[in-house]
Amino acid sequence: MSGHSVPQLNDKSLLKHDAFVNGEFVEAKSGKTFEVTGPASGKVIGTMPEFDSGDVQNAIAAASEALASFRKTTGRERSRMLRKWYQLMTDNAEDLAKLITWENGKPLADAKGEVAYAASFFEWFSEEAPRMYGETIPASIAGNRVFTIKEPVGVCGLITPWNFPAAMITRKIGPAIAAGCTLVAKSPGETPFTSLALAELANRAGIPKGVVNFVTAMENTVEVGETLTTSSTIRKVSFTGSTGVGKLLMKQSADTLKKLSFELGGNAPFIVFDDSDLESAVNGAIASKFRSSGQTCVCANRIYVQEGIYDEFAKNFTEKVKHFKVGAGYDEGVTHGPLIHDRAVSKVEAHVRDAEKRGGKVTIGGQKMPDLGDNFFQPTVITGMTNEMQIATEETFGPVAGLFKFKSEKDVIELANATEVGLAGYFFSKDLQRLYRVAEALEVGMVGVNTGLISDPAAPFGGVKFSGFGREGSKYGIDEYQITKTITLGGMGQSLQGS
Repeated sequence: MSGHSVPQLNDKSLLKHDAFVNGEFVEAKSGKTFEVTGPASGKVIGTMPEFDSGDVQNAIAAASEALASFRKTTGRERSRMLRKWYQLMTDNAEDLAKLITWENGKPLADAKGEVAYAASFFEWFSEEAPRMYGETIPASIAGNRVFTIKEPVGVCGLITPWNFPAAMITRKIGPAIAAGCTLVAKSPGETPFTSLALAELANRAGIPKGVVNFVTAMENTVEVGETLTTSSTIRKVSFTGSTGVGKLLMKQSADTLKKLSFELGGNAPFIVFDDSDLESAVNGAIASKFRSSGQTCVCANRIYVQEGIYDEFAKNFTEKVKHFKVGAGYDEGVTHGPLIHDRAVSKVEAHVRDAEKRGGKVTIGGQKMPDLGDNFFQPTVITGMTNEMQIATEETFGPVAGLFKFKSEKDVIELANATEVGLAGYFFSKDLQRLYRVAEALEVGMVGVNTGLISDPAAPFGGVKFSGFGREGSKYGIDEYQITKTITLGGMGQSLQGS
């Protein structure tokens, strides 16, 4: 299958060209659409409705109306819905992967992995839904009895990015549905087709109409976001994206005092100590840095290698990158696909040129790949990195690995923490005491120790500092979509009745 072709789906009804509101696929009231461009071909691959504020208000109204009955469903009922949705994703995994590769560009093998990961959040939260326990609390006042119950926060607005078209959505929808919330999800304008395929599967899974709504927009993205954040009906907003946009959404949400959870930008340090298993550290760094061509919020952005093994690490790391095959995601043997658009390519190239200008040495890659298309860039390794280079302070979000040399544990922790953000961090070492010491010292929300991959539906996902707040996945994920209501019963201390 050529990277420039329309995907040949087993179930062609999964390819939708309309948004999803109140259980139906609908156009924008204005009739306007926007074009979606495939990153591999650079060509238009389809159109989607350009929703405006009025269209989004209709979706919010549908979610609000559905909330009245959906919040009264039992956790077991919601569990069965999510389980059915999970099973439908699994049954249609091949088609969903084809859609992801088509609109996002990642290799088909990676897309299949994303579908499995995305579906796992429906499975996980189908198991959490029946276990929304309250507590019985010993009262301080005689005769009172105090207990708590968990209730859905209400209608939720979910805003997701393009880098994981399926997983970023299911990681938010899963806990929302499990908690008994209804929702309006803003599909990423660059990659809307995957989310609308999920909408079709929601229908088949028996999700009641109005519970799940998907709105689409490109030119009106800011207007749509502001409609969600300023609506008094929306009680919760969850956003994954840049820190700058997160700050804006937070300001917009202030007047209506919404519950918020934000997973924002990262600048992950990846530290390799002298006592590491070198082969494992190289493999871990490759997995962390070049997954999805470096377009993940938790990928290694600054790779710090202790001076005693720096040269050997750089040599082995570069050798691994030589075996990558870049191309369109459907093509046989391709390990890495294109970047999402030309702006991403420009940023990556700027970071490479800046590093070279300041004394960095490119050991492999470093150039665009125009023979493949406008959005392709060679996987790149740069040695001799210094703190003055842009990569040291800015998230590259592309296939560029800058290798920094460090001397001591204390020095590298200072370097790793010298950033406003704190999403993920990684390090490799065999020293048990160092494992605890460094993990506790890193100012991040998640730490990978002797591994470059940390994503797991069972593990809480989220950051600190300018990387946001709140947690997704795990037993904590559902808390973001609930309120705790306290109930106090008075006059409960009477003696037993009887003659």
